[in-house]
Amino acid sequence: MGQSAESLTKMALRKFKKDFWGVLSFSFILMIGLISIFAYILAPDDSQYANQMHLSIHSKPPGFKVMILTIPLQSRTEQSFFDKLFFGKLDSDTEIPITSYFIQGNELTYTEYAGEDLEGITKTINADFIDINKIDEFISQKSFLFGTDKYGRDLLSRILVGARISFFIGFIAVFISLVIGVFMGSLAGYFGGRVDAWVMWIINVTWSIPTLLLVIAITLALGKGFWQVFIAVGLTMWVEVARVVRGQIMSVKELQYVTAARALGYNDVRIITRHILPNIMAPVIVICAANFAAAILIESGLSFLGIGAQPPMASWGAMIKDHYSYIILGKPYLALIPGLCIMSLVMAFMLIGNALRDALDVKT
Repeated sequence: MGQSAESLTKMALRKFKKDFWGVLSFSFILMIGLISIFAYILAPDDSQYANQMHLSIHSKPPGFKVMILTIPLQSRTEQSFFDKLFFGKLDSDTEIPITSYFIQGNELTYTEYAGEDLEGITKTINADFIDINKIDEFISQKSFLFGTDKYGRDLLSRILVGARISFFIGFIAVFISLVIGVFMGSLAGYFGGRVDAWVMWIINVTWSIPTLLLVIAITLALGKGFWQVFIAVGLTMWVEVARVVRGQIMSVKELQYVTAARALGYNDVRIITRHILPNIMAPVIVICAANFAAAILIESGLSFLGIGAQPPMASWGAMIKDHYSYIILGKPYLALIPGLCIMSLVMAFMLIGNALRDALDVKT
């Protein structure tokens, strides 16, 4: 039995490896996962939520370059490496876009950036914090690969940090839906009768309510926030899993190996968890891949409506909401870049779902 299961697993893995789009999608999702974990290390702006604002350089095009004067803070909050990795720097140095500067004695005179054809304000400050031999650490040319948003924040950094919400909401929402869906579907499919009727009534009521409307209601009940959105999305996606599990259990619960388990005196919990569920998980895995994509789209829609992740937290959906009007103002990239990120991640999950369906199909 163990050798047969192992051979089936190897067969499915071999079929999956032959699917070009499935392997490519898996690699892309893995890359996004690594970016999500190490976002603050990869992002040019490693402040918390990549929220370093420079209003004088707002809405600049991709590839924009400007000279930045960095004024270090006098005191900082102590942070561990893992705290910086997951939450970014709590205290950020002051950054000022400038066009020119000169140092005389212990005074630094600089001209602030005001625009392409505008002359900025000239200011003079104490330059004791600058070491002439290490001036590149304080005044340097900074490039904005994806440009800046309407608040002058680095768009690339916001995209990298925003990947966390879109990526992890898939895992958390699917985990919640999997736990609830497998439990409810197992009860309905295995015991049948009144239990099945009650579970199906709950499923039908939940399914009759529009998903987005139900998510909005749960979000309003739990409050706006990061974790509330994850829970709300997960609580609305379990019905598909429950129906699939119920149907699969109903089709296999009278097979010989289940009858043999009952004859040996095994209890219902062991029969369901140890004998039935491992043999019906293939379609559930495919449903979970599709739910990943659905969760990302729902979160993006909630953020667009303003009830998802709250500012200044970076979210791809919120970035589209903030900049969709720029599409007709000659700067469509501010909304298109996060939109393409959402599209590519959803497409990857859909393609990997199709690849898993083909790999786990025993008929092919």
